[in-house]
Amino acid sequence: MTDPMIVSGPASDIDSLRLQLIAGSFRVQQQIISQLAELGNEGLDVLMEFLLKRRDTPANWVDGKAYQVLYNSDVLKVQEFLQNNFPEGIVPLKSASEINYNPLQQLLAIQDFQAADRLTIQKMCELAGPMALQRKWLYFTEVDNFSAIDLQTINTLWLVHSEGKFGFSVQREIWLSLGKNWDNFWSKIGWKNGNNWTRYPHEFTWDLSAPRGHLPLSNQLRGVRVIASLFAHSAWSKNPEQQ
Repeated sequence: MTDPMIVSGPASDIDSLRLQLIAGSFRVQQQIISQLAELGNEGLDVLMEFLLKRRDTPANWVDGKAYQVLYNSDVLKVQEFLQNNFPEGIVPLKSASEINYNPLQQLLAIQDFQAADRLTIQKMCELAGPMALQRKWLYFTEVDNFSAIDLQTINTLWLVHSEGKFGFSVQREIWLSLGKNWDNFWSKIGWKNGNNWTRYPHEFTWDLSAPRGHLPLSNQLRGVRVIASLFAHSAWSKNPEQQ
C-alpha cells in the first residue's frame, strides 16, 4: 500500500518528492526512491543531489537504495557523478588488513546476493590468512582474531545494500532476541525447516524476499562454532577504529 504522505503525480511534483526523500520515514523514503527512479533524468538528479548532501554521513540502507538506482543506470552523467564522488561505492571500504572489498560492494549494489555471499566467505578467509584461503573455510579460532574494522566493513556493506535485512549484526540481534536459542534462530532466519537443514544453494533465497537475517551464510555448513565466534566478536561492542 502506498503511504498516504506520498504525493503521487507527474514530474511536476519533483519538489514534493525531494522534500519527502529528505524528511520522510524510512518507509516513505523507500517508496520515494522507487518513484524517482521512474521519472527519468529529473528523478536521477534528485537522487544524485540527495547522496551528495549525505556524503559525509555514515551510509544507511536508504542511501544504499538510492545508490543502487544510480549504479544500475546507463546514463552517462550518472556514471560520471558516481565515479567522481563515490569511486569505491557508498560504503567506505576500511580494512586493517589491506583487503579490497570493492568487488563485494559491486556485487551487492546489483543485488547479486549469491555471488556476494561466496565472495564474503572468500574475504573472511583472506582475513584469516593463507591457510584458510587455501582450504576455503574457517576455524572458529581464526574468527576470534579478525580485525573489527574489517568485520564492520563487511557487515555495513550487507546492511546498506539489503534495505537493512541482511548482515551479521542483524543475525546477532535476532539470535539475542531469541535468548541465544540456536534451533529457534535457524528456523527464524530460514536456515532450517523443522528437522531439515536448508540445502545449499538452491533452497536458500537469494533476494530481498528472504527472511530477515537470512544472509550472509557465514560458513553455515560447518556448524555453530564459527557463527558463535562471529556473534561474540568485539566488533559489535567496541569502536572498530580502536581495534
